[in-house]
Amino acid sequence: MNNQKQQKPTLTGQRFKTRKRDEKERFDPTQFQESIVQGLNQTGSDLEAVAKFLDASGAKLDYRRYAETLFDILVAGGMLAPGGSISDDLTRTEFCLFTAQEDLETMQAYAQVFNKLIRRYKYLEKGFEEEIKKLLLFLKGFTESERNKLAMLTGILLANGNISAAVIGSLFNENVVKEGVSAAFAVKLFKSWIYERDINAVAVALRKVSMDNRLMELFPANKRSCEHFSKYFTDAGLKELSDFARNQEAIGSRKELQKELQEMMARGDNFKDVRLILIPWVQNIGTVQVQTVCFHLRQYSPLLKAFTSQGASEIILLVKIQEYCYDNIHFMKAFQKIVVLLYKADVLSEEAILKWYAEAHVAKGKSVFLEQMKKFVEWLKNAEEESESEDEEEN
Repeated sequence: MNNQKQQKPTLTGQRFKTRKRDEKERFDPTQFQESIVQGLNQTGSDLEAVAKFLDASGAKLDYRRYAETLFDILVAGGMLAPGGSISDDLTRTEFCLFTAQEDLETMQAYAQVFNKLIRRYKYLEKGFEEEIKKLLLFLKGFTESERNKLAMLTGILLANGNISAAVIGSLFNENVVKEGVSAAFAVKLFKSWIYERDINAVAVALRKVSMDNRLMELFPANKRSCEHFSKYFTDAGLKELSDFARNQEAIGSRKELQKELQEMMARGDNFKDVRLILIPWVQNIGTVQVQTVCFHLRQYSPLLKAFTSQGASEIILLVKIQEYCYDNIHFMKAFQKIVVLLYKADVLSEEAILKWYAEAHVAKGKSVFLEQMKKFVEWLKNAEEESESEDEEEN
């Protein structure tokens, strides 16, 4: 018997190396960052040279993989940590947006750098918009001057169509809203946006992404009123934005009223129930201008007419309009205009108007409104008398 232990067979042969393309490349932006920073330090503040450097570097560096790093450097000079700070142990450059001069002309030049870069490398478009959204969430981590520059740049980019107005959604984050950072940022943003285009273009862009009805969210919950919004932005020199917000609120109220009235009409509700929603709507239209109110009343007079088929309901409506015009000083002179408008639309009858004038009015602004209505009431009475005369002659 052979006691010698037999050796097990072994595999021998050439050992193959794993191909580089089969290995999962480790995400390491350090070398990328050093290349970009070195190039920016060489080009300095010459933004034409910066644009050419970025254009050429895209052929050698992986922009697609390190897009966030690239945009961080161009804006802040280095890679941003959560919250907006830059790590001191990483390479950084002093030639970036945040260290540039704080004026519109310089921001327009920087916007051109980003515009050329994204036009050259279209795949960066989405990443750039995500970068702007992120930066807006980091606003508290930046200085006031840095925020101002970013706001002006964002407004210009919005005007040029480089980014969607959806980025504004980041400004509604509670962390940047509660200390007034969002509202102050929005002032600079909208000023540069409107300067580059106009309020109509801004309105179209906001509506496209359903941001037109969310601007109140720039303020904390306890300050989300049209009055506060209007005063804040009017004082900041953005009256056109205030007017836009007022109009949006009026449209929102109108749509809400229309929906509720249509539902009530479908159910066959009477005016007693309907006036519960009609009267608050009439009282809330004070946030818009007289012309706007008249426009809405004229447009929705058929709906109002459906619920003022009785004299009592017409008197209630007249009294509420009287009280509203008295409580809102800008409407004191508009009472007669509103009543005539509703009369012509067959919402108010001459009988109801004459009864209100004679006995059904309330004390609020009585002398002012009766004086306003005097000539119109006389005209109604004369028209009524002429009509009666014609009837007698026919008989």
